[in-house]
Amino acid sequence: MPTTDTIETIAEEAALWRRHLHENPELLFDLPKTSAFVTEKLRSFGCDEVVTGIAKTGVVAVVKGKVGAGRTIGLRADMDALPMSEQTNLPHASKIDGRMHACGHDGHTAMLLATARHLASTRDFAGTVVLVFQPAEEGGAGGRVMIEEGLLERFGIEEVFGMHNEPGLPVGSFAIRPGAMLAAADRFVVTLRGKGAHAASPHESRDPVLVSAHLVTALQSIASRHVDPFDPVVVSVTYISGGNALALNVIPEQVVVGGTIRTVDPATRKAIEQRFRDIVANTARLFEAQAEIDWRPGYPVTVNDPEMTKVAITAASQVAGSDRVNGNCQCTMGAEDFSYMLEKRPGAIIWLGNGDSAGLHNPAYDFNDDAIVHGVRYWTALVGERLGLPG
Repeated sequence: MPTTDTIETIAEEAALWRRHLHENPELLFDLPKTSAFVTEKLRSFGCDEVVTGIAKTGVVAVVKGKVGAGRTIGLRADMDALPMSEQTNLPHASKIDGRMHACGHDGHTAMLLATARHLASTRDFAGTVVLVFQPAEEGGAGGRVMIEEGLLERFGIEEVFGMHNEPGLPVGSFAIRPGAMLAAADRFVVTLRGKGAHAASPHESRDPVLVSAHLVTALQSIASRHVDPFDPVVVSVTYISGGNALALNVIPEQVVVGGTIRTVDPATRKAIEQRFRDIVANTARLFEAQAEIDWRPGYPVTVNDPEMTKVAITAASQVAGSDRVNGNCQCTMGAEDFSYMLEKRPGAIIWLGNGDSAGLHNPAYDFNDDAIVHGVRYWTALVGERLGLPG
């Protein structure tokens, strides 16, 4: 049933929800317990509609204002965890080995749940709020799948907003920028095939280990020598596998090299893919080896609409004061599948301060429960800006 609890009271309860979610992390689209928990809470709040099963385990709730007709806006939170082992030793640490909420999606979900409860209780706005609980942000493109399954059209979403916690940004602070907020992220796996041999006779080999060493060095020239220094590009080799530690006198037949390339400009993204392919092919050819490229396009650039960014800044300033809102922060080279939603509808994503915590995707990370009340206040203020909620 709807309540009239204050945001502060709801935020305290939301911290318990957040810790429950943290203890029970689930991955990608396989979120049965998380989805059920979110669904039960939303129905208990008295939302006008609660829909499950979008993108397998996504949940969408609708709350209509009592002031009258108006636009329809979407607020989005991600729900999935990461395939990592937690090292926090906290009382609410993950109960499942090899899984943890290392990116704060447990906090994002708890804040949006708290917002749903508050909005369902007050309804002092004109229009409709659609609360989107999305699976598979961590590499599964759950946002894209929800769009493909008709999320935006089915619920009539005209604008869409997101929020993500940011370690290092003080609690109660916000940061945002118009235009590119996060980078595009593509991945690659290159299989280098040569000719194996005894390590004592390297001249009889076509050593793929040597090829991989030259390839890693050559790939670094993409950002340093083929791109304008003011055009952000990151090339990171994160995986190399070849040979056998139990056979150190054997030159292997094959080495696999993998990594990621991050870009901000779409034209640069396309050009760098071609440059990457040229470097791989020519490096292998130089050493009479073969190279097979598995190019994996990732999330596009996350682009904040300039006008919606102004709206977000106004809402955040109401919550934190203008001195605690950075309206022109740096673009980060991380990536977000909220980008797919922003390609289809005007909107913006904002950083919420997580304080002096471990970084995202770190085994020592934990979402800061003190940030919950600020996140709920921001969502509420944002609804007020777009749908006329009285202050």
